[in-house]
Amino acid sequence: MRIGAHVRDDDPIAAAEELEADVVQFFLGDPQGWKKPVLPEGLADAVKASDVEVFVHAPYRINVATTNNRVRIPSRKLLEQHLQAAAELGAKGLIVHGGHVGDGDDPQTGFDNWRKVFERLECPIPVLIENTAGGGNAMARRFDRIAQLWETLDGVADLEKNVGFCLDTCHAHAAGEELLDAVARIKAITGRIDLVHCNDSRDAFGSGADRHANLKHGKIDPEFILAVCRDAGAPIVLETPGDGQAEDLAFLRESL
Repeated sequence: MRIGAHVRDDDPIAAAEELEADVVQFFLGDPQGWKKPVLPEGLADAVKASDVEVFVHAPYRINVATTNNRVRIPSRKLLEQHLQAAAELGAKGLIVHGGHVGDGDDPQTGFDNWRKVFERLECPIPVLIENTAGGGNAMARRFDRIAQLWETLDGVADLEKNVGFCLDTCHAHAAGEELLDAVARIKAITGRIDLVHCNDSRDAFGSGADRHANLKHGKIDPEFILAVCRDAGAPIVLETPGDGQAEDLAFLRESL
């Protein structure tokens, strides 16, 4: 079982060594910006020389589901740029939030826009769609919406190679999805879980709030989080506050 954390992007392999992590995740640019990714000099060689598994998280701005052309079109471009950069780096996958459509929009339009992405985009590594915490028109907040998304993607060429899933425990809790059977329900929909974002939640079940907490310091029963980690059979990345991350890693290693 490979366990690690989201780390700084200037030298993620060094950060992995400091944490004794088996896997790391990081950004390749401003997570709130639209600029193209930049690979730090020597990082690709460091990744290839290391045994650490690497995942890249795409910027939060990306929303390929939206009906707003001024957002959707640059989102597709930025997604493609990050895919190419992450592949050049040797990453195992690129994590992207499911996005949303606007108030009054038909959610099916958002699912169809996701399908168009995979009909038109070359994917040198898998795009890992992540469940999100809030938003009434979100594509991947509730598991029934995720099922609709996967139904819409059915039949896309090379679907199994190009599209994966990242399960975030805080987001599922915030969305009002029970964690104890979350893995079984998601695998019944997607057939896979490629990565677990292992996070406690500052807020209550069903709150819709994306506020991560350190393990055992939030509103989720630690046994529920451990159940997800055990059942998923996927690498585990902590996205918890940095001050308590070492303690979180120790808890996971001891418990799993």
